[in-house]
Amino acid sequence: MSVEQKQQKQQEQSERSVTVIGLGPMGQAMAGAYLDAGYAVTVWNRTAARAAELEARGAQSAPSVEAAVAANELVILSLTDYDAVFAVLDSLDPAVLKGKVVVNLSSDTPERAREAARRLAGHGAGHLTGGVQVPPSGIGSPESSTFYSGPVELFQRHRAALEVLTGADYRGDDPGLAQLYYQIQMGLFWSSMSGYLHAMAVAEANGITAEEFLPYAVSTASLVPQLIGFYAPRITAGDHRGDVDRLAMALASIEHVRDTAKGSGVDPALPALLADAFRRGVEAGGGADSLTAMVGRFRAE
Repeated sequence: MSVEQKQQKQQEQSERSVTVIGLGPMGQAMAGAYLDAGYAVTVWNRTAARAAELEARGAQSAPSVEAAVAANELVILSLTDYDAVFAVLDSLDPAVLKGKVVVNLSSDTPERAREAARRLAGHGAGHLTGGVQVPPSGIGSPESSTFYSGPVELFQRHRAALEVLTGADYRGDDPGLAQLYYQIQMGLFWSSMSGYLHAMAVAEANGITAEEFLPYAVSTASLVPQLIGFYAPRITAGDHRGDVDRLAMALASIEHVRDTAKGSGVDPALPALLADAFRRGVEAGGGADSLTAMVGRFRAE
């Protein structure tokens, strides 16, 4: 075998190998997806016993986090938050990071993602931020999606490996963008689910079961995509005229929701929070504006 052929073979092997650090449910699913795709997988977790099932499937369990990082060019981090990420990075000899590409799929703020990218750049390593939009059960499905941001050349070089996990939605060079998109998605998700659960608490307090309420909850939820599609161009244009809805009407409605919850013996804090925000908008002279004017008021507050 010629030198060129050996180098090509080594490159191909490098492209089909990966390290996964952090073996919670998400990390387990990621390492498993790589094994299913025929990758050579090195894993490390602070609690080593979590690697046992993956080892049985063919993964190599590194004796230390340093050995795990040293094993492959591509290193996937699936940790609780960036405190855990920085604890791992601070425990390493910086020399082991040189030439590595760290794909950080842990959740935190955009600014902390930028900080991680700066730290790794200082050690000669590349950094891609990721925001996974699915639970562990969605890993391995091309229909699932993950936001990515960071140097485009790193994303393109490792795109095939990243798409073993989910579809890849590249958002731009700024390492904070993937986390920004992820967190605003999560803000929408958690507030929507909290609204449903609060409504369900009021329903149950009045003898209505989840099954009985189900078709009505689905009907209301199905309006949201239509409303978002209608309002998005108006928000972009700064058009908050109250020709379809008015903030004063929204305030009266959410006050009725709050009072109904209180009268049912359910904590009214969630609708009360919205009522307070809407009231400030009305008192500032925005009662005749569309509810979409709250975008600017939330920003100002």
